[in-house]
Amino acid sequence: MILDRLREGRNVGANLALELDRNRGYVNNQLSKLASLELVRRVGPSENGGLYELTERGELAVTYRERYDDDSVEFESLLDEELRTTQNADTAGSAAEAAEE
Repeated sequence: MILDRLREGRNVGANLALELDRNRGYVNNQLSKLASLELVRRVGPSENGGLYELTERGELAVTYRERYDDDSVEFESLLDEELRTTQNADTAGSAAEAAEE
């Protein structure tokens, strides 16, 4: 739920709590857990501002969430592999653009 909302754009815990009809403390606790898993990150304007956004890893978690309960899939490994693939593709694209210049 929180990841879905952050996929729509940056938001603060208080707004997410209202939108999701959840206790503000619960949402802030979940945001901390999601940040420790590198699925979301706290962004400015101040370090303690409470504005969060989805990370690339978080985007992948939302994309592949239907595989989370699949016992044959190690979900964190899946995210790590997909993230490496995405980063490698980005690096290759940047190198190709630089070569064209």
